[in-house]
This record gives sequence, structure tokens and C-alpha cells, in this order.
Amino acid sequence: MAQQPWFSGYADVTVDPPYDLAGPGLPESRNVTLAFVVADSSQPCAPSWGNAYSLDAARDALNLEQRISALKSSGGAIAVSFGGSVNTELAVACQDPAQLQAAYRSVVERYSPSTIDFDIEGDALLNGPAGERRAEAVAALQKEKDGWGGGLDVWLTLPASPRGLTDDGIAVVDQMLAAGVDLAGVNIMTMNYGSSRGPSQSMLDAAVAAADSTHDQLSISYQRVGTNLSSQEIWSKMGLTPMIGVNDLPDEVFGLDAASGLNSFAVQKGIQRVSMWSLNRDRECAAAAADGQASHVCSGVQQEPGEFARVLARGFEGRLR
Repeated sequence: MAQQPWFSGYADVTVDPPYDLAGPGLPESRNVTLAFVVADSSQPCAPSWGNAYSLDAARDALNLEQRISALKSSGGAIAVSFGGSVNTELAVACQDPAQLQAAYRSVVERYSPSTIDFDIEGDALLNGPAGERRAEAVAALQKEKDGWGGGLDVWLTLPASPRGLTDDGIAVVDQMLAAGVDLAGVNIMTMNYGSSRGPSQSMLDAAVAAADSTHDQLSISYQRVGTNLSSQEIWSKMGLTPMIGVNDLPDEVFGLDAASGLNSFAVQKGIQRVSMWSLNRDRECAAAAADGQASHVCSGVQQEPGEFARVLARGFEGRLR
């Protein structure tokens, strides 16, 4: 039976104050994608949360396991995301394939997510050898998990412009498919376009253009490994993730109207996943930032608490397995 389309906002585990995983602000589906597991700068093959907390330290200082348990007891579920834009993804830092696989495995065993996500951007996106290591480790881990009697859904999260994925992003997809990873889907970051967004192109228009272009690129990637998927099958292997409110680049603001439009597009196309960066930011700021920079804890636009999540989650009531 196909999984019902789902919404899962990212929660930055290391942001203070910690996001209330079991709180009232989540949509009905109650899925949360925890971000980001990266390499520990002092131990390249050791997973950490944001290079700030070891897994044990996150348990002790952030009560992370207890908070995850509370979320699950309320009917929620988690995914775990590796990578992100700031620190070093494990496959880049960890040169030993067996230790890399063990690092990924330790996270999966500890938190028991049904879904893992690889947010590959920045230097990690340009590192071909790391991509090969990552793909081989993930393929092996996925086969292990199947052997244990439980599947492991694997998503790639990649930057996109209105022209779709970059060549390096396509290469990451191709590496995963060539290694035999059964990709649940490719999730594009509809944010921070810079000069790739035309002067008259709205943030919503840019997101739709990025999705349309990525759809065509993914069809070709699957054809390269001998898999011919229909247009609808490709849409069902895609996800969309905007950065809500004020983005990292000047003059890029993704408002509630854009969120509603993107949600309608996703429902119409049969997209599998909608996420957002981030649940921590899904509230109005107490005061405007003096420097105009995006905040880690608020959106920078006028809104009700949790409003972006509610708008983006419409029609995406599925729960993570």
C-alpha cells in the first residue's frame, strides 16, 4: 500500500530554546524531521548533532530521547536528517567506508527512524568521492535494515534553482541510484535562489519552476539506470521544502500566500512530501531584526504561531512509517 503524502517540518535540534516536539504547534500528522546529524570535528567518524552535542550529550543536555518518546507516545513520528549547510556531513569527514556505515547505523539504531534524509549542499555537494562513500554506505545500511524486518526510507534533500537541480545535485542522485539505493524521493530546497530568480519572478513562481525542472531531471536519472517512471510516479518521488518567512538572501521572503500556493501545487501534482525550514521559526518575531538577517527562532513575517506548518500541511495527513 502506497504511503499517504506527508508533511514533516525540520526542527533544528541545537537551537535554543529547544523545539517542543510534543507541543500543540504541530499539524495533525505530527511528523518532525530532526536536523542535523554531522561529523564531530574532533572525531571524523563520530556522529554529532550540529557538531555541538554527541549523541550521548544530546540525551543528557537536551533530553532528546525523552522528547522523541513523548512525541511518539502522542502519535507522532520522526525522521533524522544528516548534513545541512553549516557543518561537515559524515561522508565528507569519514574516509573509512566501514566506519561511515557504522556511524549511520548507530544513529538509526539509536532513534529508530523509518525515514532518513541527506541534506547535501555546499562543499558536500561538490565532493564526488564523499558522494560515492555515502551512496555505498546507505545502500548497505538499507539492505541491513530490510534484513532486520523493517524498511528504511531514504530521501535526498538538494538545493534547486528555477532551472532545477545543479549538475552536482544530479550527480548525487545518480550516485545513489547506481549504488542500488531505493530512493523514497528527492526533496528540493525552494529557497535562497539569488540571481537565478528573475526580477519579476515571485518566490512561488520560482518554486514551481524549480519543481517542474527537477521533475524532468529525475525522469532522466531513472532512465539512466534502466527505470522508466511515468510523470505521476516521478511527482510521487518528490518533496518541496521552502524556508518560511525571511530567507538568508536579501529580498527573498516566502510569505503565507506563497505557502498556500505551493501547497496547492503540491496537492495537484501528487507530490509525496512537503517540509519547511523550520519548525523553530514558525512564529512571529518579537521585534524586527536590526540587521535584517533571518532568525533561527522566528519567521520575520506577521503570522500566528504554527501557521506556516498548518498551511503547508493541508492535504498531507500521512504519518511517517
